[in-house]
Amino acid sequence: MTALTLSTAAASGLRADALVVGVAKGAKGPVVAPGAEAVDKAFDGKLAAVLETLGATGGEGEVTKLPAPSGFKTPVVLAVGLGTVPEKDETYGTDALRRAAGSAARALSGSKKAAFALPAEDAGDTGAIAEGALLGAYSFDAYKENGSSKGKNGKDAKGPLAEIALLGGKPRDKAYKAAVERAIAVAEELNRARDLINTPPNDLNPEAFAAVAAAAAKEHGIKVQVLDEKALTKGGFGGILGVGVGSDAPPRLVKLSYTSSKAKKHLAFVGKGITYDSGGISLKPAGHNETMKCDMAGAAAVFAAVVSAARLGLEVNVTGWLALAENMPSGSATRPGDVLRMYSGKTVEVLNTDAEGRLVLADAIAKASEDNPDAIVDVATLTGAMMVALGSRTFGIMANDDAFRAAIHDASEEAGEPSWPMPLPEHLLKGMDSPTADIANMGERMGGGLVAGLFLKEFVGEGITWAHLDIAGPAFNEGGPFGYTPKGGTGTAVRTLVRLAERTAAGDLG
Repeated sequence: MTALTLSTAAASGLRADALVVGVAKGAKGPVVAPGAEAVDKAFDGKLAAVLETLGATGGEGEVTKLPAPSGFKTPVVLAVGLGTVPEKDETYGTDALRRAAGSAARALSGSKKAAFALPAEDAGDTGAIAEGALLGAYSFDAYKENGSSKGKNGKDAKGPLAEIALLGGKPRDKAYKAAVERAIAVAEELNRARDLINTPPNDLNPEAFAAVAAAAAKEHGIKVQVLDEKALTKGGFGGILGVGVGSDAPPRLVKLSYTSSKAKKHLAFVGKGITYDSGGISLKPAGHNETMKCDMAGAAAVFAAVVSAARLGLEVNVTGWLALAENMPSGSATRPGDVLRMYSGKTVEVLNTDAEGRLVLADAIAKASEDNPDAIVDVATLTGAMMVALGSRTFGIMANDDAFRAAIHDASEEAGEPSWPMPLPEHLLKGMDSPTADIANMGERMGGGLVAGLFLKEFVGEGITWAHLDIAGPAFNEGGPFGYTPKGGTGTAVRTLVRLAERTAAGDLG
């Protein structure tokens, strides 16, 4: 991954391919942000005017390149937009810095080194810039000819920005060092989640995903348990088996356990890991299955969050459950009308085999409940209905406890991942009544995302606080890249889960 260091060098004296500075949108035109003083001085105080002449406004994510002034050891200055100038006594905000750093890092793909001189007032700002730059520099090149070195027709392709130097930081200050180390750990694991989401399903089936998780667990001192199809059958995991039975690649349930000797709380994270979703017998129509390699994004987020917690040494116990299966149509596949006996003992009438995520999650949630954690959070690309409700950049939060739902919303906002609290109206349960089984896996079409949440709630252990994150919208970006978000797998929910674990370790959740 891109290397990152703190530097005390002067902006004019550091050798790099580019110097990144900030520019904001003022009432009368672009305004140069703190950190760019040396560049502005070299332009006789007219940097803002020069940028405006080049068309810059300071709008968020806007990138403008210009030749560096005489005396600088970088040939190029890159001015990145921070958005509207903050009000008096306010700062630019960590997410504005994170997004700007990401935009700059993306614009500098192919460069060997860049120096970032964005406005950072404290260690928190520096950490946000580091995180944004590392996430923005992400590139998935594993399937390109000779990796990232060659593109089409054998021509050189632009690899990610290789090295980042953060100016204005304090390399010997504990707070700054900790902020950067945190950013590196979280960004590396989030980018690993992105890699998994982007990996084609012919190379990432449940067994392969489980092997990746087991290897990472061994590296970071995390206890791992992998239940294969025989163990799942013996254990009675009818939901996971029912989804995976139609595929030649059998399902897996992976348990990752990070423990701290100083922990006072225990969080369980459960991730939907459908490595490819064809819809099963209820086959998806053409145009709706080409990106279904991303249906394991919830499990990827849980995996990355547990490893991040271990790398950061958080004083909280975190258990991750990866419910892995491939949903395929075949002569052995579960049919609409079949009844599955779940791990909890409940029976489920399968009305639609494309509502499979809730089946694997239900088994994993019931199993996670046996450890009696202080809270369970499941993460899933669960419903198209949530995308209709909240769009492609915001995930929904449902919970059986209003305070816990609010805490997760706060954590997501702090992490820079847009989310929105959603209700669980009890009247929608009626739509899942089944004449044959305890419950059906489908209910009313309207409010389908809420129906899915209500279904999962039925499998949470008694008295356990629980929340459900439906990340169907932001988990996979089919549009153009923006800020630190690439095209393809995004790693959504990793930072929210890590922030939740940090807040829990600090005693902020009670």
